[in-house]
Amino acid sequence: MIGDWNFSDILGLNDRFFSYTKLNHKRARRRADDKLVTKKMLMTAKVPHPKLLGKIGSRKGLDSFEWNKLSGGIVIKPVKGFGGQGILILKKSIKEENKFFLPNGKSISLEQIKVHAMDIIEGRFSHNNLPDKVMIEERIYIHPKFKKLSAGGTPDVRIIVYNKVPVMAMLRLPTEESEGKANLHMGAIGLGIDIATGITTYGVYKNELIKRFPDSVKKVNGIFIPHWNKLMLMAVKTQIISKLKYLSVDMLIDKDKGPVVLELNDQPGLSIQLANMAGLRKRLERVEGLKIDTPEKGVKIGRALFASEFASRVKFDTMEKPVVSVFDQVFLKSFGGKRQTVKVKLDTGAYSTSIDRRLAEKMDLLNPKNVIMEKNFRSALGEQMRQIVGVNFRLKGVKIKTVASITNRGHLDYQMIIGRRDLKGFLVDPISDEVD
Repeated sequence: MIGDWNFSDILGLNDRFFSYTKLNHKRARRRADDKLVTKKMLMTAKVPHPKLLGKIGSRKGLDSFEWNKLSGGIVIKPVKGFGGQGILILKKSIKEENKFFLPNGKSISLEQIKVHAMDIIEGRFSHNNLPDKVMIEERIYIHPKFKKLSAGGTPDVRIIVYNKVPVMAMLRLPTEESEGKANLHMGAIGLGIDIATGITTYGVYKNELIKRFPDSVKKVNGIFIPHWNKLMLMAVKTQIISKLKYLSVDMLIDKDKGPVVLELNDQPGLSIQLANMAGLRKRLERVEGLKIDTPEKGVKIGRALFASEFASRVKFDTMEKPVVSVFDQVFLKSFGGKRQTVKVKLDTGAYSTSIDRRLAEKMDLLNPKNVIMEKNFRSALGEQMRQIVGVNFRLKGVKIKTVASITNRGHLDYQMIIGRRDLKGFLVDPISDEVD
């Protein structure tokens, strides 16, 4: 076992098919395999997705399509393609009418694009080489967060959802080798994401674990994914409307529009386990049979069940405030330097943080060298003299060094209360539920 990684928890191809893929109804699987039907379904449910600019299903339609009306960035893809094959990412030339550019800067003519589109129609990239259609959609422009991490294409976030709970996630970063496509089999980089925090943990490249980006000193861990809570809610909502019990939802993050759903996959690849150093089987079994009534509830349960201790130990770069629950957990450091997971309550009505005396004694926080002062506090019970001690803890990967008052909380469920003074830089979800 390495961290959360236990080889007996790995989900294999056969187990994926017989235990989970077969749970998906054939009709729901057909809808997921057809990108046009998926887009219509998302539109009906008002789930953000890339705008459809056109569709072509025959040579006649290919010749009559008004290519000159396209502008800016576009993506051409097979409706029933798989594995990123047949996708063409383009940007139309401003100066020349029938000229386009690939992500690597090379030009491509309209005639070359038409030849590629005809290959799609004839079924070159579809399942079983059956005739297909071409769909043309707007290109999603890369979020500034990922500009220095990705080469030639837009990264996507894949979240596997089962029983309305997000169980595992991965950031897929295109490379020059993958031709701007976020496909691991083509050479893209996959980074595991901690469900609780939205922070990257481990990395995989060409089926090998990596700690740093290829040809770079930058670590793969510690990257905070923008709009993390919204991404997970969209993934769960998409699972519900798709009627697929087990699937992955692939999403892009537009620099202006935020998260959009790109496509669904009813039998997602299993490399996501390597990127997370965790097995899918165990996670899927943990949410089996749970009664989940809303996407919000599913996300909260996913966060509670699949928090990665690794993510709390890395420094992370964030453009957003981490979202914390009213009932959460921290990694509290003892006076001797050992860490312990402690369930806490976040109380914005309280100014300062307090800790139960018994917990403080256990963690040696009442060591004379750690006691800062004694102070009078007013409460419903009158004035009380309390000791003030130094505390160090991590909340959602953020290291917090502060002081806390010692109280008697043995009769209460939570031995530690975090006050608003120590919640600067966080967003507190006011309607979060306690999760066992």
